[in-house]
Amino acid sequence: MNIVIEQMLKKYLLNTEEEYENAIKEIVQHLCLLSLWRSKFYEYAAFYGGSSLHIFYGLNRFSEDLDFSLIKPNPTFKLDQYLQFIKIELKAFGFDFNIEQKRKRYISTIESAFIKGNTIKNLITINADRNIVKHYHKNKKIKIKIEIDTQPPSGAVFDMKTLLFPIPFQVRIFSLPDLFAGKLHAIICRQWKNRVKGRDYYDLIWFVSQNVPCRFEYLKNKLVQTNKWDKKEKLTKKCLIEILKEQFKSVDFQKAKNDVRPFIKDQQELSLWSCDFFSKIVENII
Repeated sequence: MNIVIEQMLKKYLLNTEEEYENAIKEIVQHLCLLSLWRSKFYEYAAFYGGSSLHIFYGLNRFSEDLDFSLIKPNPTFKLDQYLQFIKIELKAFGFDFNIEQKRKRYISTIESAFIKGNTIKNLITINADRNIVKHYHKNKKIKIKIEIDTQPPSGAVFDMKTLLFPIPFQVRIFSLPDLFAGKLHAIICRQWKNRVKGRDYYDLIWFVSQNVPCRFEYLKNKLVQTNKWDKKEKLTKKCLIEILKEQFKSVDFQKAKNDVRPFIKDQQELSLWSCDFFSKIVENII
């Protein structure tokens, strides 16, 4: 096993299948971020979403995907030119993953790709406990999705954050107020047919508990872009809270809790979840 990977593994509890899988996924995420830094990707794009909160701000839940946005709109941007850097980086550290770019079925501003690797092979790479490895089906795969928005709205502010492993490098990331705005936009606009993304609601609690202000200008621009708000109308805290409370009425919070359970350790955190609970929470938005 690569000595740097061995050092990175020391920060994880590794007693269950889920803990081993999440450790591999998070290490692979770090290697992806590193490879994108090497490729100069952050000159044009910034990191956002649940994984950015978990890696850089200590959000206490695991996140599987890597979400990015261009700093400025560019309809000709192609993600594929950066994917080879990721593949080379993963191989250099001993991992066995393929990268497949997702073909668009319809016109979209989102470019997507999947990092896929055989679970058993990659568990062996990190010298996982044999009693854990033997429980996996030979065809089970680890998957991490990468997405980038090529037509972002204006108004966001960015920071540069440093990671020290596997080597010191920097990542351009959305500021916390803009990450909060993006999360509120997701809660208002994300459409699921049969499933609620409870991770959005978990993150909402975190933002409010940390007293992170929401950048209303950026939130409004995102809502206007997705036809959820009139550009001529001012977005106020009162309007936002009314929209959110109306949204909560249609949420199946039992499904929301089931969605987030695999990503958190303390299940009691979910015991209060209800329409009334979240309606009170959002009163504290700054």
